[in-house]
Amino acid sequence: EIGMGLTGFGVFFLFFGMILFFDKALLAIGNVLFVAGLSFVIGLERTFRFFFQKHKMKATAFFLGGVLIVLIGWPLIGMILEIYGFFLLFRGFFPVVVGFIRRVPVLGYLLNLPGISSLVDKVGESNNMV
Repeated sequence: EIGMGLTGFGVFFLFFGMILFFDKALLAIGNVLFVAGLSFVIGLERTFRFFFQKHKMKATAFFLGGVLIVLIGWPLIGMILEIYGFFLLFRGFFPVVVGFIRRVPVLGYLLNLPGISSLVDKVGESNNMV
C-alpha cells in the first residue's frame, strides 16, 4: 500500500512538473518518489535485478541517467532521457497493457478507431518479452 501511494504520488509530481513547464523541483520529487515506490512495490532485490539485467543496461543507463540529470538541474534533457529509458525498460509490458486497455469499455473503443488502431497494433506487437 505504501509503495503504490509513493508510486502514485511520484507519477502525479512528474505529470504536474511537466505541466508547469518542466519545474525541476517537482520533477526531482516525482523521480525520487517513483523509484522509491517501485522499490516498495516489488522489493529492493527484485527492483535491483529488474534494472540491472545484462540486456537492460542501456535502458537503465538512460533512465537513471535522466533521473540524475533532472536532479542536477536540467529538467528537459533529463526527462527526454528518462522517457526513452522508460520505453526501453518496459517495452515488454506494452502488449499486456494494450490487451488490457482494449477490454476496458470506453478506452477499448477509442483504441479501435481507424487511425489509432494501427499505431496501437505496432506498440502491442512487441516480441521482446521481459
